[in-house]
Amino acid sequence: MNVSPSVNPKTASVEPALKAEILAEALPYIQRFFDKTIVIKYGGNAMTDPHLKDCFARDVVLLKLVGLNPVVVHGGGPQIETLLTRVGKKGEFIQGMRVTDAETMEVVEMVLGGQVNKEIVSLINKHGGKAVGLTGKDASFIRAKKLLMQKLDAPAGDVVDVGQVGEITSIDPSLISFLDKGDFIPVIAPIGVGKDGETYNINADVVAGKLAEILKAEKLVLLTNTPGVLDKQGNLLTGLTPGQIDELVADGTLSGGMLPKIGSALDAARNGVKSVHIIDGRVEHCLLLEILTHHGVGTMIKSR
Repeated sequence: MNVSPSVNPKTASVEPALKAEILAEALPYIQRFFDKTIVIKYGGNAMTDPHLKDCFARDVVLLKLVGLNPVVVHGGGPQIETLLTRVGKKGEFIQGMRVTDAETMEVVEMVLGGQVNKEIVSLINKHGGKAVGLTGKDASFIRAKKLLMQKLDAPAGDVVDVGQVGEITSIDPSLISFLDKGDFIPVIAPIGVGKDGETYNINADVVAGKLAEILKAEKLVLLTNTPGVLDKQGNLLTGLTPGQIDELVADGTLSGGMLPKIGSALDAARNGVKSVHIIDGRVEHCLLLEILTHHGVGTMIKSR
C-alpha cells in the first residue's frame, strides 16, 4: 500500500474508487494542454489567506508536473499599502492607477520584487516546484515607458501625471522560454525598465495579459475576489466572446474595478490567446477546478 505524505481530512472519507474517477476526469485536459503555456495573474484573497496561498502553490506545482507550463504574474496592493502606512505615507489612486512618486516606487519595488515575490517562490518550492523569481528589470525583459493618462472629461492631450507608472513597450520572451524548458516556474513581479534604466510600476493584469500574448499562451487565468463576470441579476456568465463583453461594458453591466481586468482579457483574447478565464481566487484549488475539470469556477472568454 502506498503511504501518503499527508492525509487531507476533507478527502479522507472519500471512497478510493471515486477519487480515481475524479483523477481520470482530468486526463483529457492534461492531454489537450500538455506542453502549453498558462499565464496566471495571482492576486486578491488568494494572496493573503494562508490556506488559499498553500492551495495556489500546490495547484501550480501539479500543473507543472503533469506537463503544462505555468507562468505566474503577481500583484501586491495590500502589502504595498501596509508598508506605505508604516513609513507614514498614504496611497493615492487616479483612475485605478497608483500614483507612484520616487519614494513610493522604492516601496513598490521592495514589496513586489522582494517580499511578495520571494514568498511565492518559497511556497511553490516548498511543495516540490522549481520556481524562479523575476522582475521585468531582470535581463530588461519588460521594457516600459511613462504612462500618460488622459484626464477624464478633458480635451485630448490633457494628461495627468501619475509618476513612475509604466506602459509596456516590449517584452522579450526568451528568458521565460529558457526557464520553461528547464522545468522552472517563472514568478514575475510587474516592474518594468525604461530606455535609460528608469524603474516603472506596471499594473499586474496588464503585464499578465501582454505576456500571454507574447508567449502565445493557451490560456490567461486571472484570479479575482469575485465569482467571475456577472450579469445585472448577479448570475455568473461564461463562454463569452469579445463582442459580448463589449456589450456588457456598453450597457454598464461591467464597470469600476473589473474594467482593467476586462481590458487585459479582451486584448489577450483578440491577440492570439485561445481563452481567458476570470476565476474566483477565494475557492480552494480554483486553478485545478478551472483548467482540469468539466465545470470550472469562473468566466471563460473565448478568442472568437
